[in-house]
Amino acid sequence: MSSGLIHQRCFNHALREAAARCPVCEQFYCRECITEHDERVICATCLSKTMAQEASAGGGLAGLLRVFQVLLGLATACAFFYLTGRTLLLIDTSVHEGTVWKGSWFSE
Repeated sequence: MSSGLIHQRCFNHALREAAARCPVCEQFYCRECITEHDERVICATCLSKTMAQEASAGGGLAGLLRVFQVLLGLATACAFFYLTGRTLLLIDTSVHEGTVWKGSWFSE
């Protein structure tokens, strides 16, 4: 940027003053041609390339992580219901039959 930003013109619009320089392609752009992404100003072309790279790089690992989370959730639910059932089986049968109130402790 030896010539300064004020003397530069937009890469896409030759009649407009440049507002920023894209750090990726190093071209100058007007306010309409740039956007903020990840706390930096970047042109639309470089943004679309960056988004495509991010999507293709994280797709396999993100899908595998999602499958693992689903399986872990199902295993947790199965363990919870199994342990709840085992706990209910430990309760005396008179509670299940509704005869616990007929015990000797109630008549005293």
